[in-house]
Amino acid sequence: MTFRSLFLIALALSLDAFSVAISVGLNNAIKRNKKIQFVISFAFFQFFFAMLGSYGGFLFNKYVASIPEIVGGAVVSIVGILMLKEGFESKKQHTLVKPGMVIILGISVSIDALVIGFTTLNNMRNTLDILYHTLFIGMVTLILTSCAFIVSRYLRKIHAVSKYADYIGGIILIIFGIKMMLF
Repeated sequence: MTFRSLFLIALALSLDAFSVAISVGLNNAIKRNKKIQFVISFAFFQFFFAMLGSYGGFLFNKYVASIPEIVGGAVVSIVGILMLKEGFESKKQHTLVKPGMVIILGISVSIDALVIGFTTLNNMRNTLDILYHTLFIGMVTLILTSCAFIVSRYLRKIHAVSKYADYIGGIILIIFGIKMMLF
């Protein structure tokens, strides 16, 4: 696989995490430490699922190919609905701050990496090549989600965005989840 192909795959895989990171970053309740946890979670699960898929791809490819997008999309949509609900209720603790949410979102945005491992990376027989390719996918995700949190910090400074952050983030996640399930 050429570097260009690998970069395009890594970029495409990390766009899910980028979108979710912007939505999460719009929430004022999310502190820097939690953002770092999200970035690491997104990058780790992109790497891990791509590697897992590459090793098990040829065994499960025809059975799992259509399911990951539906599951990941449903989880992202549910988180979006919970964010909208919080916007209406003005709760003290936000859903995104709750324990386990970092892992849940990390897994949900990375399920497509499992499919890429199944379909694209499964023909590599050299373990070092697999490790290199999957680590690269994780690093691109780490960089892009870090950038997404930086962008969301500036978006929050816009009064309308800050005032309606739960609604905007929730709607973005719902739309993105539906897109993951249907397209």
